[in-house]
Amino acid sequence: MPPKKPAPRSDELFRSQLDNMVDMEHALVKLAGLIDWSRFDAAYGRFYHEKGRPGLSTRLMAGLHLLKHMEGLSDEAVCAHWVENPYHQFFCGEQYFRHKLPLDRSSMTRWRNRIGADKLELLLAETLRVAMETRAMPPQACERVTVDTTVQT
Repeated sequence: MPPKKPAPRSDELFRSQLDNMVDMEHALVKLAGLIDWSRFDAAYGRFYHEKGRPGLSTRLMAGLHLLKHMEGLSDEAVCAHWVENPYHQFFCGEQYFRHKLPLDRSSMTRWRNRIGADKLELLLAETLRVAMETRAMPPQACERVTVDTTVQT
């Protein structure tokens, strides 16, 4: 089932809003503003079924995978960091600080398998787009690709 928008809670007045907790000049906050998150919704939305329990947001899942690869973490580690780091939560689209991860770590593996390797390349394409747009990577860096196919046993 497609993800649902969270309903307003009666205790929101007492919850910690992330944009009040984080430095809006932090690199992850700025990066979150540059990424076209709707691109992921459009590409991955067809993988949600109308029946069943509501799915996890594509921003959360794409964000976790981007953080995982940016920081060289395992699924377990990125999930543990997400719970402790308000910048990770902000990057993944949370509005309020959460003390518990809204998914099981195995959800990341199941999501990757459902999406497929070809659709996951969209994450790479978006990071390259942002890098080129912000001039963090010169266009010459995309002209030649070297692939190391050495296998060590």
